Amino acid sequence: MFEQLFKNIDDILRKDAGCSSELDYIEQTSWILFLKYLDDLGRTKAKSGVLAGRKYTDIISKEFQRNLLKQR
Repeated sequence: MFEQLFKNIDDILRKDAGCSSELDYIEQTSWILFLKYLDDLGRTKAKSGVLAGRKYTDIISKEFQRNLLKQR
């Protein structure tokens, strides 16, 4: 499962100008995975907050959440 995910990310980033090897875009791949982790964590915490009747403040601001949604 993860192997295919990394391959898909690599294929997209490899087409980017200035990337000639995997080492050129490892930073971007790491950043994408980190943002995905934060997005998933935020969704989980928001659901837990609703169930517990608490207000939840998103980890990623609404402006940037919209950008993440466009890329899905």
